[in-house]
Amino acid sequence: MSKNRDFNVEDLLIDQNRFNFRNPEIYSYKSVPGLNKRIIEEISLNKNEPNWMLAHRIKSLEIFDVWKQPRFGVDISKLDLSKIVAYIKPNAKKSNSWDDVPTEIKDTFEKLGIPEAERKSLAGVGAQYDSEVVYQHVQNNLENLGVIFMDMETAVKKHPDLVKQYFMKAVAPTNHKYAALHGAIWSGGTFLYVPKGVKVPLPLQAYFRMNNPGMGQLEHTIIIADEGSEVSFIEGCSAPFYNVTNIHAGMVEIYVKKNARVKYVTIQNWSKNTYNLNTKRAIVDQDGIMEWVSGSLGSHKTMIYPSSILRGKGAKTEVKAITYAGSNQHMDAGAKVMMFAPYTSATVDARSISTGGGWAFYRGWLKISEKAKGAKASVQCQALMLDNISRSDTVPLIEVYTDDADVGHEARIGRIKEEQIYYLMTRGLSESEAKAMVVRGFVEPFAKELPIEYAIELNRLLNLEVESTIG
Repeated sequence: MSKNRDFNVEDLLIDQNRFNFRNPEIYSYKSVPGLNKRIIEEISLNKNEPNWMLAHRIKSLEIFDVWKQPRFGVDISKLDLSKIVAYIKPNAKKSNSWDDVPTEIKDTFEKLGIPEAERKSLAGVGAQYDSEVVYQHVQNNLENLGVIFMDMETAVKKHPDLVKQYFMKAVAPTNHKYAALHGAIWSGGTFLYVPKGVKVPLPLQAYFRMNNPGMGQLEHTIIIADEGSEVSFIEGCSAPFYNVTNIHAGMVEIYVKKNARVKYVTIQNWSKNTYNLNTKRAIVDQDGIMEWVSGSLGSHKTMIYPSSILRGKGAKTEVKAITYAGSNQHMDAGAKVMMFAPYTSATVDARSISTGGGWAFYRGWLKISEKAKGAKASVQCQALMLDNISRSDTVPLIEVYTDDADVGHEARIGRIKEEQIYYLMTRGLSESEAKAMVVRGFVEPFAKELPIEYAIELNRLLNLEVESTIG
């Protein structure tokens, strides 16, 4: 069969040029490159933080200095933190009015579709530019119901007792070296509290944009869904490409109380000069439901494993993830589920695409403790390679410590089959159209979970209208 050079899976999934615009480097404060106690003290002073948060930062730095690098995942030996700028404060005040956002920053988010998405179908939006949130707004009716939706720095000051109760309690600084790094220099992010019984009808969203070269963005997000509440949250990320290294080491902590439900959707499209070392973990109580929908499409190297700790009877988690590894990308992604209570259940559907020499690696961990009587779990890993120079691996670790559990696992790695393409071509499709159809079918279970009707920029990132891009 002849090879059709017109087909490019990046045309199907990613149009990086839509995100590769940049603004001039304008800021009100910028820390010197590197990481030490003085830099952390300056960051804390600039934020006017309480003493307890400064103490937390310094303790985290002490842990970071002695903790060893992770012994798994991507090679980060070339990541030189002495050249990374930990904190860049944009030249803008936080605002809940879009009109008050500086023009050059406002234009950035308008290009990404944020205001349009908010007007049409979001209950609230937070927009972070470099190290600080510049815009945060939530519908008045949700505020009247007691929903708290604000940037993390404001929450630290306005709700200190609530923040102290949950901040880095799901993920401690001792969890791994980059959790400690995060604890030391975190900045920005979202605090969301949904009161008992409140069901938020539309998604809330946070968008993170890195504009400056050589920086680190380490936003912190806390979501607390109190008993019987429901909420969906969308996280989007992007950055222009630079010839220097950037790092993203954000953290998400989610607390799903009894009978509550949280859906967390992430679409990250960091540029290919970015190391994405993110940490996400949810703690789920009795009959709570945690849904992760994760798309890892950008960055040079990624390590991300959304985790659910099911500690309440009947707690449930679902993970649907797609990972794309193109040229010069190593994506080490997966999921972790810890089942510590009876009648808990978990479903993991992880899929990856590798092309152009990219390396997609699924790394999963399912642990069913002896207390998890009657537990049910299913893990499915599928990998699709589009050429002969790309790589794909799966390492699913499953530990079961009770005989009273129903566990299933399936893993498949393969290339597009020539007979599939031939069959579709006999039905009138070109070779590129046939390949696009196979890929589209492969990602469909993930794509249908995306709230594309809510977030316009997700349409721009995941272009499933292949007829307009492959000809």
